[in-house]
Amino acid sequence: MPTLKIGTRDSVLAQWQTKWVVNELKRNWPNLNCQVIAVKTKGDKILDVALSKIGDKGLFTKELEASLLEGQIDLAVHSLKDLPTELPHGCSLGAICRRTEPGDVLISKGGRTLKGLPPGSRIGTSSLRRKAQILYYRPDLQIIDLRGNIPTRLQKLEQTDLDAIVIAAAGVERLGLRERVAEYLPYEICLPAVGQGAIALEQRTGDHQVRRLIAPLHDDESAVTTLAERALLRGLGGGCQIPIAALGRQDNGRLILDARVASIDGSQMVMGTKEIDWPIRPIIQSNSAVIDDNDSNFEWSYQTIVEQMGQELAEELLDQGARSILETIRACF
Repeated sequence: MPTLKIGTRDSVLAQWQTKWVVNELKRNWPNLNCQVIAVKTKGDKILDVALSKIGDKGLFTKELEASLLEGQIDLAVHSLKDLPTELPHGCSLGAICRRTEPGDVLISKGGRTLKGLPPGSRIGTSSLRRKAQILYYRPDLQIIDLRGNIPTRLQKLEQTDLDAIVIAAAGVERLGLRERVAEYLPYEICLPAVGQGAIALEQRTGDHQVRRLIAPLHDDESAVTTLAERALLRGLGGGCQIPIAALGRQDNGRLILDARVASIDGSQMVMGTKEIDWPIRPIIQSNSAVIDDNDSNFEWSYQTIVEQMGQELAEELLDQGARSILETIRACF
């Protein structure tokens, strides 16, 4: 079996995620040879400027996608939340791996919760989504732009005048840092980013060998919820640096999608929920996709249904006031 060249960012978390992917591939294909190739992305190189000021699409993926299209790698490993909803021609989303905890956590000095922080406390985050929702809940707090990988952010918390930082729970758990968490932020306060907590595998369109190799890593239940979230984001015309939050979940035979669009200062927020019966028919099967001689239109059997759900909720939010919020935000960048 030929060597599978796997591309990844070179951050500690990205390397962890890629190692997990390699281990899963080898568990399913013991004779598979894997070569990991680290690629620095634009978002990794520019660390002294807020993400929202250097563009919001492909900051952590473009270089990996270029390597994929040029044949330097066969597979790209991403955090799904970083992957734009529109992929370059020639690239396909090949698998969505089982999602871990999608929410955010607060790590603070003294172990204070968000509610317990004194007025005026300084919270570090690089996310406009987190900033908007935290200020909506507590407008008395100060949000400080904070870049860098997780170890760097933890170091800045200890060495600067920050009182707390907010980061993704998935990253904290994957790096074995759960003991640092002061609070898992309730979804009522802070909904996650679209796709947060899931690992995405991107491949060249039409590469059937890679598609078959990664098929066992695909998780239908995680795909159902995250594809709905991504369709919502696409319908809103947002990128990963726009204050849009969403979470899909399955509960008692229902598929539920919650979403929020907020102004950056947290003064305005539009919220909405969409529910459908789920499954509509018995379509959730292991690796439920068809691979034929031309998979440029490849999709999972449930994809159209859940993406329609996300699109419909996006339209409802736009009509309820999200359109004006998003227009104001885009005019600032």
